[in-house]
Order: sequence, then structure tokens, then C-alpha cells
Amino acid sequence: MTAVTTRSTSSSPTPRQIWLRTRGLLLAVLLLVVAAITLAATRSGDHHGRLDPRSADRYGSRAVAELLKDRGVSVRVVTTLKAATDAAATDTTLLVTAPNLLTPHQQDVLHTATTGTGGRTVLLAPGPTSVDTLVPGLRAESPAPVTARAPQCSLPAARLAGDVETGGIRYATDGPSDDPDALACYPADDLPSLLLLRQPAAGDTVLLGSPDFLCNDRLDHQGNASLALQLLGSRPHLVWYLPSLNDPSATGGAGGRGDRSDGDASDGERSFLDLIPSGWLWGTLQLALAAVLAAIWRSRRLGPLVTERLPVAIRASESTEGRARLNRRANARDRAAFSLRRATRTRLAPLVGVPPQDAHSPATLLPALSARLSTAGDGLHELLFGPAPSDDTALVRLADQLDSLEREVRTS
Repeated sequence: MTAVTTRSTSSSPTPRQIWLRTRGLLLAVLLLVVAAITLAATRSGDHHGRLDPRSADRYGSRAVAELLKDRGVSVRVVTTLKAATDAAATDTTLLVTAPNLLTPHQQDVLHTATTGTGGRTVLLAPGPTSVDTLVPGLRAESPAPVTARAPQCSLPAARLAGDVETGGIRYATDGPSDDPDALACYPADDLPSLLLLRQPAAGDTVLLGSPDFLCNDRLDHQGNASLALQLLGSRPHLVWYLPSLNDPSATGGAGGRGDRSDGDASDGERSFLDLIPSGWLWGTLQLALAAVLAAIWRSRRLGPLVTERLPVAIRASESTEGRARLNRRANARDRAAFSLRRATRTRLAPLVGVPPQDAHSPATLLPALSARLSTAGDGLHELLFGPAPSDDTALVRLADQLDSLEREVRTS
């Protein structure tokens, strides 16, 4: 007896096929990682970020920091609110590079700490979210293009600098336009882009609508360097505040950990989500949205379904035998019996005058068969609509009985 060897029809990919399909993607990921590491290594060192006095790139501010040091002004960089407020003093200029990134609580603490110190506070491009808290009584209006503008004010620093590349956010006061304690310079569409608020014996506050003239690539344009040195070098000490997401005060609490009293230690208890910076939460939300869009794109229909011609003709007997083997391997006697009974009922219905739509209705088919044959109705119901066979022998017997019933109907 010769054994028949059947070729495996499994559709599971082999390890080699998986490697061939994914090697391109893995290579691209590897190249991205190598490029990121190389870029990080080459840009490390003096490159720190926008408006950073340690950064020598085009958007950094190392040039103005070095010029201030040459004039005898000490420049100190801080990244926490506590360090910035502790440094506020009469002989100090506090430069806040990103007041809009501060939380409302941080803005309240900063405003309280800088009021009445006698020093100078310089705010770079504060918007509506920060002006209301840091400088009450002012309004931030829509931004204007950054271009060279004339001072048009009596501020000595502005008149000495002359034309400066300013613009950005403009500011309006709720008080009279000729307020002697408010010097409005470099107007854009009748609203100033530089505003200096003087408080007798309490210092002053400078609002700059755009910080672009402090960047390395613009410092040598027009009178940018002159204005920067005069605004930031009026005191012997300059504290350069770069708000950071790692600042403990950004998550709430009375001024951060350092301002918490011993009797109110419960206020410092924070959950894990409170420790995650808001930027990471927004980044995760964007990644999730991107994943959903990618899933929708990958699951889209490319067009209507079309029939495909088979490369070879498969005989009906081979298809039947293949399906029978699958049912036998899965012990699906219930499905096999259902198919046999359904096919028999479909062929018997026209022989006894039953419409095709009623071929599978016992109330219609069984009376017609009983009138045609001498077989009892209960036996026909058990044969055509009964339960599934319990073993293979019963399934074979059911097939024989159905075949005999069909022959009997045809010959009657």
C-alpha cells in the first residue's frame, strides 16, 4: 500500500518569510536611531535651546549674555520658580523668557515675589493668559509682524538704540494714555510692542512683545544689541529664568516643596499623574490619535470585491472530500449532519410539491412527505430535523438513511 504524502497548506509565515518582510522596517528604525544619536552628540555642548544664554545657535542668546558679562553684569541661569523668586532683589534684573508656560499658581507666586523688590522684571512676549496675572491692568492684543520700528517714546534706552526689530504681541493699558509711569515704545498699529511700567521705590516691569532681537542671529541688526544691553544691564545682576516642566511648583502646592509648611504636609501628596508633565500627556494623546488614524487607514476598503479566476479547475468531488476531512478533523459531526439534512430537504421539496422557501419548515415539508410515503411522521422528523449524531457510526448511518429516503421518494 502506497502512502500518499500531502503538501502542507498552512498559511502561517515561516521565520524566513517574517524576516524578509520586516527587514526593511527594522533597517529604517535602526537608521533613525543612529541618526538621532549622531544628531544629539553633534548638537550637544553649547546648544541648549531657544533664548538660552548658554546656546550659541541662531535662536540662542549666548551673544547678549557674553556682552553683558563684559560690561560687568553677572548672568545666572535658573529653571525653577523658587530660585527665580529667591533671587529677586533691588540690584537684580529678572528675565522671564516664557511667562506663558507658567501655571496660574506660578504666575501668582511670581507676581507677589517681584512686587515691591525695587528690581526690574522683564517679561518676554507675555500673552493674555499671563498678562492678567503678572501685570494687572494691561491687555494683550493681537500680534504684529516683527520688523524694524522707530521708538517714538521718551525712554532713554529706546531713544539711544534707535530702530529695533520689534513687534509681536502689543499691549494696551486701562489707564490714561499719557500715564507718566508707563512708557510705550515701538508702536505697531498705534499699540506699543515695548512697555515699561515704573513703580516708584518698587522697581519696574518691562514687557517685550517679541524676544527675537535677543537671538544670536539678530543681535547685530539695527539697534538690537543696544536695546538688549540697556534693558537687561540696568542692574549689576541678571537672573535668566527658563521655565522648566520639571519644576515642582508646576504641579501645584503653595509655591512648590520649598514653600510648604510642616503643619500642612498633606498638601504635598501628589499622585503619579500629577508628577507627569503636561507635555508628556499631550504627546501621548497625539500618539494615540495617530495610532487610531493609522488603524483606520490600514483597514480602509481599496474598492469593490472582485471575483478571481482560479488557476486550476477543482472537481466537486475533491472539494466535498476536502470539506469532509476538515469536519472529521474538527469532530464537527453537527455541521456535517446539518449539511446532509439541509441538502436532502432541498432536493426532496420539489419532488413532493413544496416551494423551495418552505423546504426547511417541518410544518410544511413533513405532511407532504407523509402523504407521499408510508413512513410515520415522527420518524421523518427525527431523520430530517433531529439532533446531531453522537459518533461517526451514527453519522454514516444518518447519511445512508437520508440517501434511502431520497431514493424512495423518487421511485414512489
